[in-house]
Amino acid sequence: MNNTIISAMVSMSGIQQRLDLLADNIANVDTAGYKRKQANFEDTLTRVQQQTSDLNLPGRATPSGFTLGFGSRMSQVTVNYTQGSIKETGNPTDLAIEGNAMFSVLTPDGVVAYTRGGDFHVQPDPDDAGAAFLVNKQGYVVLNADGDPITFPSDAKLSVDTEGNLLATNGEGTIEAGRIALLTAERPDVLVQKDGNLFVLAAGVDPAQAMVDTLTLPQEQRASLRQGALEASNVDLTDAMAEMLQVQRAYQLTARALTSGETMMGLANNLRG
Repeated sequence: MNNTIISAMVSMSGIQQRLDLLADNIANVDTAGYKRKQANFEDTLTRVQQQTSDLNLPGRATPSGFTLGFGSRMSQVTVNYTQGSIKETGNPTDLAIEGNAMFSVLTPDGVVAYTRGGDFHVQPDPDDAGAAFLVNKQGYVVLNADGDPITFPSDAKLSVDTEGNLLATNGEGTIEAGRIALLTAERPDVLVQKDGNLFVLAAGVDPAQAMVDTLTLPQEQRASLRQGALEASNVDLTDAMAEMLQVQRAYQLTARALTSGETMMGLANNLRG
């Protein structure tokens, strides 16, 4: 197998991975709080081909040789955490974060996940007919600042201030139902995108050290909540579609290079001396 075929195959694999990322971004263009993924590529270097010593000229500063590589590969996937646009919905259980923070939710397998998606709704407590939880779109319970599920009377109207303090009001009066957790990651690389707008901590990371309450930060660094609004995905559909067309063209050109390499190999194999 010659270098042309190997380079084309390696590059096509990387381009396909990039297409998959773009398709995932486009599929989540309407997902509240979704953060787009970006692919980083690097050359696949195999070795440096050195020239013979008699070609080295006195005073030469450039390397005497050339690099021999086999295409490019996807080296890293990063998440773009830029703020999405805020859209008013008027729904009292819709919450939008302004600033650098995330909600925390509890998954069915007991893992705490983090999200920017604030499209919450009220779900009755199956063990208490008079109580209810605040849950996200997937049905995961929203946690308070102490890491416990937020509960309140099922017939209550909810009010949330900019710091996340939740008040529940019904015919019996108003109660404080706790403060919705707003947590800021110390470093973006401690989070791993799991599914859509959900993130989990990387393996071996201590939550107590990786995620901090936004209210413990200096005032200018704190995030805030807006009730009755949602943060939209930060995917620009026009840019994503344009990039997909470019990547598809690159895939087609690389596929042609692969075909050309196979043709040349066929000709070489059929040569008769």
